[in-house]
Amino acid sequence: MYDVVLLVEQELSAPDAKRVVELHQDMPESVTYHVLVPCHNAEAGVEASISALGTADLYGPGLASQRQDLAEAQKAIDTEAKGCSGRSVQRLRDLGQHAEGGISHDRPIDALIATVDHVQGQEVIILTRPHVVAEFFHLDWTNSARRHLGVPVLHLLEHDPEKASAS
Repeated sequence: MYDVVLLVEQELSAPDAKRVVELHQDMPESVTYHVLVPCHNAEAGVEASISALGTADLYGPGLASQRQDLAEAQKAIDTEAKGCSGRSVQRLRDLGQHAEGGISHDRPIDALIATVDHVQGQEVIILTRPHVVAEFFHLDWTNSARRHLGVPVLHLLEHDPEKASAS
């Protein structure tokens, strides 16, 4: 069994799923894909924003009254991320592949490292939209993964169906 961990920024499109599967079509052993979707923590994001603005003293106490709204927002975020993971897994399965998926509220690289360790992944594929500034300064997921993991890490840019249909 050859385990590939996929860290995806958004739902795996049908062309992207096909591209990923084609990378392993000549493998002598069966491949299992483990799709990981990072999920934003709504409350932590709001608190970090308030702290970054230096306004925690002014707005921090007001967060307590907003907990219910934040919980509802988090539920919606989690539901979307789970749907993204589920649809991505299904696209891989529709291509005859073994696949499973999940979401994580941890930092994406921490979640990736934990997943690779847990499934004993032999390869990582990171699918993102282009992030020119982060890539230039080597702060992107791919460079971080390469620094922390001892397995091959491939970075693919997501297929943009709008640009493809315009060509």
